[in-house]
Amino acid sequence: MTLSIGSAAPDFELSDQHGEKVSLSSFKGKKNVVVLFIPFAFTGTCTGELCALRDDLAPFQNENVQLLAISCDSMFTQRIFAEQEGYKFPVLADFWPHGAAAKAYGIFNEELGCAMRGTFIIDKEGILRWQVINGLGDARNIADYKTAISAL
Repeated sequence: MTLSIGSAAPDFELSDQHGEKVSLSSFKGKKNVVVLFIPFAFTGTCTGELCALRDDLAPFQNENVQLLAISCDSMFTQRIFAEQEGYKFPVLADFWPHGAAAKAYGIFNEELGCAMRGTFIIDKEGILRWQVINGLGDARNIADYKTAISAL
């Protein structure tokens, strides 16, 4: 399934690293959302990308924008990962049903059991406005996110 710019983004409800439920729809009418899928916690490229966001968080998490990082790892893995790296944003577990959110966004890799490296920017009305999907080992450029967010 490929998502089209201008279409409604698939809703999801996942547990964050603290076990709290977070849904995309809870931000509707309130904040734009950056949904960032990573393949696996604790891997070099994924950790590097999330640390870059952690170190420049203000454009991605403020009164108008919410960052949500997602992988198919368990909530317990996400907790240790977020604590170890000092992430101050939700790190969501798409663990069970395994990869359901990644599948809804068309980026689940069945062979490896993980999400591809995909980023989706969703406006306050729940409409997909920007997306990029990279290969498993290909880091994304956060400057591209900033440009897309500023266009909202």
